[in-house]
Amino acid sequence: MHYTLFILILPLLSFVVLGLMDTRWKARTAGTVGTCVLATVALLSYFTAFSYFFGGHREGGYSAEIAMNFEWLRFTSPTEGNLGGLHIDLGILLDPISVMMLVVITTVSLMVHIYSLGYMKGEKGFERYYAFLSLFTFSMLGLVVATNIFQMYIFWELVGVSSYLLIGFYYTKPEAVAASKKAFIVTRFADLGFLIGILLLSFYTGTFDFQTLTSDNAGVFAGAAGATFMGASVLSWAMALIFIGGAGKSAMFPLHIWLPDAMEGPTPVSALIHAATMVVAGVYLVARLFPVYVVYTPEVLNGVAYVGAFTALFSAVIACVQTDIKRVLAFSTISQIGFMMVGLGVSKMGGHDGLGYMSSMFHLFTHAMFKALLFLGAGSIIHAVHSNEMSKMGGLRKYMPLTHWTFLIACLAIAGIPPFSGFFSKDEILTATLEFSPYLGIWMSLTAGLTAFYMFRLYYNIFWNRAYKIEHNHTPHESPLAMTLPLMFLAAVTCAAGFIPFGNFVTNDGQHYHSHLEMNVALASVAVALIAIGLATFMYFKENPLPEKLAKTFSGLHRAASHRFYVDEIYLFITKKIIFKRISKPVAWFDRKAIDASMNGMANFVQAKYQQVRPFQSGRVQQYAIVMIFGALILAGIIILFVR
Repeated sequence: MHYTLFILILPLLSFVVLGLMDTRWKARTAGTVGTCVLATVALLSYFTAFSYFFGGHREGGYSAEIAMNFEWLRFTSPTEGNLGGLHIDLGILLDPISVMMLVVITTVSLMVHIYSLGYMKGEKGFERYYAFLSLFTFSMLGLVVATNIFQMYIFWELVGVSSYLLIGFYYTKPEAVAASKKAFIVTRFADLGFLIGILLLSFYTGTFDFQTLTSDNAGVFAGAAGATFMGASVLSWAMALIFIGGAGKSAMFPLHIWLPDAMEGPTPVSALIHAATMVVAGVYLVARLFPVYVVYTPEVLNGVAYVGAFTALFSAVIACVQTDIKRVLAFSTISQIGFMMVGLGVSKMGGHDGLGYMSSMFHLFTHAMFKALLFLGAGSIIHAVHSNEMSKMGGLRKYMPLTHWTFLIACLAIAGIPPFSGFFSKDEILTATLEFSPYLGIWMSLTAGLTAFYMFRLYYNIFWNRAYKIEHNHTPHESPLAMTLPLMFLAAVTCAAGFIPFGNFVTNDGQHYHSHLEMNVALASVAVALIAIGLATFMYFKENPLPEKLAKTFSGLHRAASHRFYVDEIYLFITKKIIFKRISKPVAWFDRKAIDASMNGMANFVQAKYQQVRPFQSGRVQQYAIVMIFGALILAGIIILFVR
């Protein structure tokens, strides 16, 4: 499968060519080139997936395959030890989850490329935009096919850089610049934990290789077995730090603050980065190292479950009161990523115990499709009404019927209504969670109900509620074909994806997993979703004073949720009032008054002495001769005096 190398090379070449040509090409040409390249990459990914899953008779399941691999950098040590054999490879690893991610990334990226031909038409920097899209796609594809954790880290950082460029695409807009810097800084702190975790893990195991780390060979972890720090094993610390890196990319609490602000980027970027690909990198990281978590550090895996559960409910509550449609979807994304983390956290290895793992990967797949559909639908709406605020919308179903129906399909899917894809994947997560802990299962069921409520609050406020007020003779209209075609495609996938026998393809033990619905769980989850949708219908289907009355009645909770429970303010207080003012300012004072002053004092002393001896360097030969003769006489006098 050496042809898989072109899956990486083509988007990289697209970035280089589009970046170098820039304004030399017409905008339409640059967009067409970028889109055609992504279409080719998508076809290669589909062919890879077909060859991997259907290329042969695999009764024993799907094993990992190395399409290519070569040693890039070897660490040497003057003494024998782990570092002597530690090396970084670059290659392509194909297994069920990496092949699945190839399909997800290229599908969503292709839809975004096509959609952007209409949405970004006429924007300044159109060519630069497509170059950045190609760079991001290359980085994300390199991340998911990495054969070792250090190769993943390299592409992990490239993903961070390319997302920074895309979020800050409107670089003349202060909010976009601030959002891009916020995303970059927050994820860099998380990535520091990831890097330290990689160094600890590799030092004690002597390898970066995923296959070696996730094999049944317990001897790999023998060096880390007896090492402890603050009451926990070094391996537990390493895996927890690696999870922190994933939590930063996947916007888990309390590292979630960058994602809502990242909505300042173009809406197609939100669909690509913050709905389907970049934000699931943390989930993919935990899934990639899942055997290590579940066998050697189950306590860390339990922590993953509880962090995911808290994040899911926390974000769902905030989404219920947001008025910017993109921010509602942003907090929805954080909540759904929490569902995926919970699925991984409650899972074990093999058979029915692996239901959580399978359902997490299943939900990653289905969520990518319907959340991309929601973001692109939101972009179509914003494109029509030139506003993100729900108060400026209402009654748009009459003007945008296709957007309306595709958006409704996505809302039904994320709410967990059968037969749409979200129902199947979310039901499996709830089943696995209830088996792990009934209390955690009830918590996640409540979160699923809130999801249905805030999504239909969003739906009714956009398409029903009040009649749309036409201002300045601007009548909303349906988006062009370049924008509606991806909506129709993603809606079709959302309708059909739930019927994929996902357990036959993606499991954590290589064996086929025959998933089935637990009717009690399914009926209960659908009932909760329908009740939530009914409540949203009662409150938002038509103009209704009840939402305002409830906001006043629960003003404290409503105000806190509107301000995201003041987490951003807490961060600002800690950084500005404590770190900058109480720590950085005294350190800066000491640097100026002590360190700089001592260095300046020595420099001033030397300069003063220089001024004293400066007259001796006049350049006058006669003066030098007199001084030399005078000095010789003094020296002669001293010698005669001492000889006597």
